[in-house]
Amino acid sequence: QVQFVESGGGLVQPGGSLRLSCAASGSIFSLGDMGWYRQAPGKQRDLVASISIWGGRDYTDSVKGRFAIFRDNTKNTVYLEMNSLRPEDTAVYYCNANPPRSGNWGQGTQVTVSS
Repeated sequence: QVQFVESGGGLVQPGGSLRLSCAASGSIFSLGDMGWYRQAPGKQRDLVASISIWGGRDYTDSVKGRFAIFRDNTKNTVYLEMNSLRPEDTAVYYCNANPPRSGNWGQGTQVTVSS
């Protein structure tokens, strides 16, 4: 199974930016569509951004215009650029295929937006 290692999270002030990276242990091309998910305390894990093999992108409404997802199939890496961050973006962020493979979840990376 392909495993994922997420990185790039941290503490940022409202309005700030972060760039998350997700390194896969195998081919993300073979997985097809990829996604970034997030889980806030006490809430379910939700898909926030997805990207197809050929680069087609989709975003949940709350992040449209602020987040951008990219993939590099040659490096087996998926990125999430996050701008104009808000306190409600605070969560643990994960990457996985879309739809997700249940056994492939990584540890995630914590993003905290606070002044």
